[in-house]
Amino acid sequence: MAARRLESTSGASRDGTAGRMPVRLHIDWTRCDGRGLCTELLADQLTRDEWGYPLARRADDASNVPIPAAQLDAAHDAVALCPRQALRLVAE
Repeated sequence: MAARRLESTSGASRDGTAGRMPVRLHIDWTRCDGRGLCTELLADQLTRDEWGYPLARRADDASNVPIPAAQLDAAHDAVALCPRQALRLVAE
C-alpha cells in the first residue's frame, strides 16, 4: 500500500515539515465504507455516526478535521492504513 502524502491546498507535496503547519484531515465520504480504523487512531478528533462513518468531534465542517501537532503521527497512520483511501492530510 502506498502511503499518501500531505498535500497543500495547491496540491504540492510536503515531507517532514508538516508538524509545524496547521493540518486538516479530509474525509472523502464517497470512498469511506465506515470500517472505523481512523476513529480508533484519532479517538480525540473523530467519532462515528450510527452507520460507522467518521465524524469530527469538534469541527464545524465534519469532513475537514483540524489535527493538533501531537496527533499528526496518528493522522499519518490513519491516512496510510485507510483501506478505501478515503483520508488525506491537507495543509491549511
